[in-house]
Order: sequence, then C-alpha cells, then structure tokens
Amino acid sequence: MTDSAQNIATTYDPTEIEKKWYKTWEEKGYFQPSRKGDSFCIMIPPPNVTGSLHMGHGFNNAIMDALTRYNRMSERFAARKKLVAQAEAEGWLDQIQPYTLKPPRGDRSGVIIEPLLTDQWYVKIAPLAEPAIKAVKDGDIKFVPEQYSNMYMAWMNNIQDWCISRQLWWGHRIPAWYDAEGNIYVGRSEEEVRAKNNIAADIELNQDEDVLDTWFSSGLWTFSTLGWTGDEAKDKENYFLNTFHPTDVLVTGFDIIFFWVARMIMMTMHFMKNEDGTPQVPFKTVYVHGLVRDGEGQKMSKSKGNVLDPLDLIDGVDLETLVQKRTTGLMNPKDAPKIEKSTRKEFPEGIQAYGTDAVRFTFCALANTGRDIKFDMKRVEGYRNFANKIWNATRFVMMNCEQQPIGQEIRQDLWELPEQWIVSRLQKAEAAVQQAFATYRLDLAAQAIYEFIWNEYCDWYVELTKPVLNDENVSTERKAEVRRVLLSVMEASLRLAHPIMPFLTEEIWQTLAPMIGIGGETIMLAPYPVPNPERINEQAEADMLGLQGLIGAVRNIRGEMGLGNARLLPVLLQNATDAEKAQIARIEPLFKALAKVESITFLTDAEQPPLSSSSVVGHVSVFVPMKGLIDPKAELARLQKDLDKVQKQHDQIASKLANEGFVAKAPAAVVEGKKVKLAEFVDQLAKIKANMEQIAAL
Repeated sequence: MTDSAQNIATTYDPTEIEKKWYKTWEEKGYFQPSRKGDSFCIMIPPPNVTGSLHMGHGFNNAIMDALTRYNRMSERFAARKKLVAQAEAEGWLDQIQPYTLKPPRGDRSGVIIEPLLTDQWYVKIAPLAEPAIKAVKDGDIKFVPEQYSNMYMAWMNNIQDWCISRQLWWGHRIPAWYDAEGNIYVGRSEEEVRAKNNIAADIELNQDEDVLDTWFSSGLWTFSTLGWTGDEAKDKENYFLNTFHPTDVLVTGFDIIFFWVARMIMMTMHFMKNEDGTPQVPFKTVYVHGLVRDGEGQKMSKSKGNVLDPLDLIDGVDLETLVQKRTTGLMNPKDAPKIEKSTRKEFPEGIQAYGTDAVRFTFCALANTGRDIKFDMKRVEGYRNFANKIWNATRFVMMNCEQQPIGQEIRQDLWELPEQWIVSRLQKAEAAVQQAFATYRLDLAAQAIYEFIWNEYCDWYVELTKPVLNDENVSTERKAEVRRVLLSVMEASLRLAHPIMPFLTEEIWQTLAPMIGIGGETIMLAPYPVPNPERINEQAEADMLGLQGLIGAVRNIRGEMGLGNARLLPVLLQNATDAEKAQIARIEPLFKALAKVESITFLTDAEQPPLSSSSVVGHVSVFVPMKGLIDPKAELARLQKDLDKVQKQHDQIASKLANEGFVAKAPAAVVEGKKVKLAEFVDQLAKIKANMEQIAAL
C-alpha cells in the first residue's frame, strides 16, 4: 500500500475524526468572523431562559416556589367550606345549587386550575405592526417558501394588543417601580427613576415582580446580542452591530412565525434605524422549515417516549441508558413501562454511533418544503453508508494514484468517453447544488451530491477507470490524465459536499488535494465549486446513457439466466436506428469490456431472433441466445426447486387469507400486507413457469 493510502484508515470512524477537526477548527479560530469582505450572518435562536441567572438559581428558586405554591393551594378547598359556613351563619348566602362542571386540570399535577385576575402590562401593537407589514409587502423581507408570508400577513393584519408580563421566576424583570401610594414609575433602573421623578432616597420603591414575556425578550435578539445600547453615538462605533445587522437569513420553524419572527421584525424596526432614518429590518430572508416528527408522523414528546437526542445518534448510546433517558421526567410516570417496552423493541441493541456528518446529511435530505418532516433512522444508516462509500472510493483512488504519474494540467486531447462524461456531469451537479442552496432547498442539494458521488462517480467512473489503469497497452500519458481526473473530480466533490459533511470532507481533502497541487489550511476556506458550461458535453452524456442502458440489460439477462460473470456472451440487437447504431459503434469497446460481451450482431426488423432471454433499451431490443449457454436439464431442475419453494409460500398465505376468522380478527394493515405478499408470489410463479417453458423448448 502507498503512503497516502496508509493515511486513510481501512474503515471510516467518525468519532475520532470529528474530535480532531473540531478541536483544530476551534484552536485556529475558524469559527470567528474574519472581518474581511462582505459579511454573511445567520440568526441563531436564543435559549428559553434569558437574563443573567444561571441554572443553579433557576433550579433552587423553582423548587422553593413549587413547594410554597403546592402547600398554599392545598388549603383552598378547606377554606371554601369555612367560607360557606360563615355565609350561612351571617345570613348573606342566598342559595346553593348543584352544577356539573368540567374544571381544567394541570397536565402534570392533575389538580384543578383556576383563573386569577391580576393587573398586566400591555404593548399597543398597531403602531409597531404597520411598518412590519409594509416590509414584507415591499419585499424587504422575503419568506422561503413564499406561502408563509400569507400566514404572517394573516396574523399581522388581525393583531391584538400584546400582554407582555409573565408571573415567572426567570426572565427580564418589568422595569417599573411602585411607591406606597401605588404610583408607577418606569425607567432603566431605580436610580434613573428616582432622578427623573425627584424621589427621595428615603421613599421606598418596589420593582414589579413580573417578568417580560419570553417572546418580548427574544424579539430584541437581532440587535441586543450585537451590543446595541440605544445610544446613537455609541452604536455608530459598534463594529459588530454595523457589520452583522441586518442579518441575512433567519432559519426557523413555521410554528413560531408569529410568536418570534413577527415580534423580532416589529421590535427591530422600532429600535433600529438606517442612516436615512427609515426603520431597519432585522433580516432579509426568513427560511421556514417543517417540524421534525417521528417515523409515524407523530410529534416527538417525552410523554410519548419517542424523543431522539441527536447526540445519541452521533455518539451512540447503549440500550439501558436510552431506556433511562426516555422514561425519566415523564408527565405521566404510569407510561414508563409502555415506553420502555417500545424502546427495547425498536432499539434492541441501543443506537450505534453514526457520526455528525451522517446525521447532518439526513437532516438536510429531509428538509423539504412540507410542514412535517418524518425522521427515519434508516435514512441515517443509509447516509452513514454514503460516508463509507466516499471513504472507500478515496482509498481506491489513493492506491491507484500514489507514486504513479499524475497529470499536472488538463489534457482534454487524452480524454475518452468516461472523462468527457464525468466532467460534464460534475458541471451539472455543481449547477444543481448551487441552485438548490440559492433557493434554500437543502434536500435537493443533498440529493444532487448523493447521486453524483455515489451513482455516477463511484458506481460508474471509478469502475470505468479500472480497465484503463490495469491495461499495459494504455499509454503512460493517458493513465496519468485518468488519475488526474479521478483526483480532481473527487476533490471538487469534497468541496461540494463540505457544507453538509464537514468532518469527512476535511479529513480526506487534507490528503487528496496536495496530490494535484491544491493547498490551503482547511477545506472550509477553499473556493466552492462553480460550474463551467464549456465543459458540458451533451453527446458524451447521451452516449454514456446508452452504454449504461446496454450494460444494465445484459447484466440483468446474465442474472436471470444464472450465468457467471466471467463468461463472454453474444448479443443480438434489433430495431436500432442509424443514430443508435452510430452511438453503439462509439461505445462498443467499453460495452464489450464492462458487460463481458464477445460479439454484437444487428438483426434486421424482419429477422426472427433465436430462443433468447431479452430486454429493451429505448427502442433497441437486446437478445442473448440461450442455446449453448446453459444445460437445459440442470436448469429445469433448478427452476423446479424454485417453483416448489415459492408455491409453498404462496399456498401458506393463500390459506390464511381464505380463513374468515383470520381476516376478521387480524389488523387491517396485516391483512393488506398478506395480500401484497400473495400478489408478489403469484408474479414470481408466472415468471418461473415462463422461464421453464423457454428452457424446455431448447
């Protein structure tokens, strides 16, 4: 094995790779703004608990408050009885009548919830809503997908005054103070209130105990996190505020468009102004995604026990730990046994470590324009396999390129169909990914990357290079150029996939890129691929499509007839047009080499082909004559065994479906599944019998 190949481990292990590169990126400051060129900023949502309190304060106060409220509220029903007795004794109780009520109860405690009328703080919202509505109407703020602007407008055009006070222990406290006579003073601090209203130090002031609504505090997020003070002179000198505000993109779910997005737009446009004094928008684009649900489309919640922690998918988790996590802190502890049972059934071995890249790719691939995203563990597993595919393809490339001549400049004169095709397909993949990112269709970006790397580069181009690199008759120059194309297309593919799969691509790029003279500290600072229309070759793509179709047809026939891969097959072609014949002539050497074909013969439309196994590619009929390729008696015996096996399976299911008791008692989904399986067996029986008839004719 060569030096570079040894740098790439035999198997892909994401855990160590991710630890290594995350540490490196942090140490080198790659997560910090460069302060060079135009800024691009994405909004990051704030945490739910705001203010300066840390978790210890919140935990301690929450426990004390819960215990106090519980003991106080436990006495309310006894107090009512005493109150009724007092009313009767004093003669001011008119009558008692029975009523049937359905009082609301707490979902956790189960105790009755009663309304308590208190004074609240409100914001007169109409003056704030007006410019926020105009910003979306004028296109200063755009929603992606666009239909969510209708949801925004429906709320904003019917907006009501906003109650902003909450009776909680955490949050920004209402900046209002009261004196003994109930007078209210509002200011930034008690000191400001006293100074502004000439209140002496010996007059006691008490701050309102309510806190601001979470969404009020969150609505200040875009500018308050960048050091905004409200002082015009100071804010003009604030680098971060002037560089990163307004931000470019806000990424959020549709369920908080009104709660958070609308409030940020209103608050920002009220407090932040452009140089000409007009209201400044907080962001230019609102990218709205769906909500992640489980594989059945159910909302993930603790009470259902269907929550998945992304870190468990990334790092893995054993079964017992997973069960403990899913059954701890339930709103209804009685559900714990049911949740434990379903968890053990769904994850009997726990969850293996899939790595960050596989999980990220899954999220991107699922990010369609719908309101609901069904999360499927099989997709994570599939994209982990995709990461392995990239890894193994890299090892092959390394082993065939290290310490071998590699072209250092593009030599299109040495390109043949495979190189013309893969370079052309790369340009189209780059264009598709570029368009997908521009329109916030991360699912289409992931799909284009996946299809190009797996289906075109790995499955076809890598295979097409093997005969070339192993053929002693191929010139050294041609081999060197093939190696260069292998490396350069993979290097471009790594840059294409990096935003979605950062760790894997960084690890490979560091070793592969220098082999074709590309340097740099990190792939994240390398230029993103840009398509070159001049390298698109439509004829090469058409020829390759024809080649793939013919190879697939012959491979399917070979599999149906049970022929080994080593045996060369004669192929008969019929109904080919002159253009198709010209195309087949261009691809004939590759077709023969990859499909293991010894000869190609064109039949006229009037000719009757001999008894053959056949397929169709476009308008062209493909025949492989059976005579001389198989032993009819042995093949009939093999097919008879297959027939007997499938017939037995068919009869078992048919018997069940004929049983009225089974059909009546079994779940509808089970019965439907049996019917589908029976239809499959009927189809298999028909095919086996047809094959037996053909073989018998020999």
